Amino acid sequence: MSRCGTVRLGVAVLAAALLLGGCGTSRSGDLGPAPTAPPTSAAPSSHPAPVPTVAAEPTPPPPTVRPPRPSAAGSAGTRRPDPVTIELWYVRAGLLVPTRRTRPATVATSRLALTELAAGPSPAEAATGMTTLLPAGVEVTRITDGVATLRVPSDGDPTTRRLRAAQVVWTLTQFPTVRQVRLDGAAPVDRSDYADLLPPIVVTGPVPGERVSAPLVVTGTATVFEATVSVRVLDAAGREVATGFGTASCGSGCRGGYRVVVGWRAVREQQGTVEVYEVSAVDGARINTMTVPVVLASGD
Repeated sequence: MSRCGTVRLGVAVLAAALLLGGCGTSRSGDLGPAPTAPPTSAAPSSHPAPVPTVAAEPTPPPPTVRPPRPSAAGSAGTRRPDPVTIELWYVRAGLLVPTRRTRPATVATSRLALTELAAGPSPAEAATGMTTLLPAGVEVTRITDGVATLRVPSDGDPTTRRLRAAQVVWTLTQFPTVRQVRLDGAAPVDRSDYADLLPPIVVTGPVPGERVSAPLVVTGTATVFEATVSVRVLDAAGREVATGFGTASCGSGCRGGYRVVVGWRAVREQQGTVEVYEVSAVDGARINTMTVPVVLASGD
């Protein structure tokens, strides 16, 4: 055999041997499925996987906070309280006559009234003969169950002391918290105990020195013949510029309220007088006249 044939034979034998060794003892001759590597867990890494960056949304600006507007209740709470108007009873020709004062509001109205009463009349009021008999320093010590208690000076004659007490009683009992007044520890008294100290005609409005215009409303109480109350208005020269009359709510022998409205043509501003009177049943004369000096305002 030639050398080339020998080499070819050796190669064939070697290939057959390799083929038989790779198959092992398998009888089927089937190579089977290709082996796969068992699953393995990934070894932990000291460098974690990078987290994708998410672009942050812009933060909105904080809402604008505006101070709250003051409420109506708050505004009302800071509003100044309305002034208070009090009635004062002075003495004129031995009788009681009223006037008014308007002052800043106060809770101590009885103290304010007695202070104003002791201060005395204004110049316009004094010109009509008004005066006061109450000295300064008199105060209410307490008000219990509608009874105001206080002490007043006891100097002077009985008439003076009674007029002084009447001033206090008529002034204090205008307030709803005071129905009676206890003076110097005596039994409580009220307005009816001094009703005889009122003149036949009492004028509560207008008051001396007041600036008035037309139409003018004249008010008060009266006990006059047939309950008829007459009014006239005089200018600075004493000329009659208006007249009128009305009827009180009660006639002769009892006291009733009245309200008379009078008007006049426009006049220049000047001093004037309001007269309230009773017409005599005997001769028609003006009697029981009450005069009130006023300022007549000019008309439009």
